[in-house]
Parts: sequence; structure tokens; C-alpha cells
Amino acid sequence: MVLNNLNYPLDFKFKITTLASDFNITDKNGSSVAYVRQKMFKLKEDVIVFNDESKTKELFRIQANQWIDFNASYSIKDTIGKNFGRLARKGMRSIWKSSYNILDEADQQKFTITEDNAWVKFFDGMVGEIPIIGMFTGYFLNPSYTVKGMDEKEYFKLKKMPSMFGRRFQLDRMVDIDDEDESLVVLSLLMMVLLERARG
Repeated sequence: MVLNNLNYPLDFKFKITTLASDFNITDKNGSSVAYVRQKMFKLKEDVIVFNDESKTKELFRIQANQWIDFNASYSIKDTIGKNFGRLARKGMRSIWKSSYNILDEADQQKFTITEDNAWVKFFDGMVGEIPIIGMFTGYFLNPSYTVKGMDEKEYFKLKKMPSMFGRRFQLDRMVDIDDEDESLVVLSLLMMVLLERARG
């Protein structure tokens, strides 16, 4: 099972009416690509990717592995247990640039995700603490992330879009890749969005 025939850009839009970190993924035509639900009150991250908001069909599961050397790792599998690969954070959490590795099913690194400008997050954290003004940082302090292959070519760009509650992210593909790699990257990015959003 793969995510295929995706019409970019994709929109990741969080629901603000639920306690859980749920969000819809739609394509440029507004058609549903997936619905993402992060299970609450779990000691380890557990994320389910459904076909749409009805949650009638589960497509993928992303679960945290054990902590190793302070680096959290998240395995990506489909409903029959096929391993797609995993997302691994590079280094400990930091207020500076976020960086992640995307590894395939054989645990070989295929891509890296890097935050483009560390200062955006730094100022977002600083200004976000200021009463009232902090509510509006989502309109002008919006990080972006680039996905590169091992060839240093840029394949995807993810941007947080202006909104009061940081509800919306947009994903663009810059280079065409095969469906399995594309699914691995998109699933890794949706997990990363949940992690980065939780950090503020």
C-alpha cells in the first residue's frame, strides 16, 4: 500500500475542535489524501493514518521505538505490518534547527529533513511568551523545512502557513520520485509536523 497520484501542494490542516492532534491532508483540488490521529495519553507516540475523516479505513501506523542515545525514532508500517522505514531525530531536542533522518525498510538513510532558518523558531519561542502579541506569531513567524536526498538534491519543501493557531502546513514536491519513497517521505513529514508542533 502506498500513497500515490498525489496532486501537490498538499495541505496539512489541524482541527482545533479536538483535544487530540488530529489533522486532515488534502491535495490541491481539496480531495482527501489522509486523516491523521495522534493517540492521546500514550507514553510512546502512536499515530494512525486513515483514508479520510470518517476513519473507516486505517492505512498506516507510526509508533515510537525505544529511546536510544536520546534520539527518538518512529517506525512506519502499513496495516499488514509491512515496514516502510522510520523517521529518526538527529541529536537531542534543541531550540535551534530541527533535523531528522528518513531511513528505508533496510534501515539505510534515504533523505534528511532540515529546518531552513533556526532564527524563526527562536523568535517564535521568545515572542510567543509575550501576552496578546504572542497569539499572533503564527501570522509572521513560520518555519519551513527542506527534504534532501543523499545526492543533496532538494525533493520536498514543507512550510507552515500564516494562521493564528499554527493550524496549517503546506507540502510541495520539487522532484518526482517513486511512489514508495514518496509515501515514506510524506508519512515521515506528517510525524515530524506533530513533533515540531508539540515543541511550539
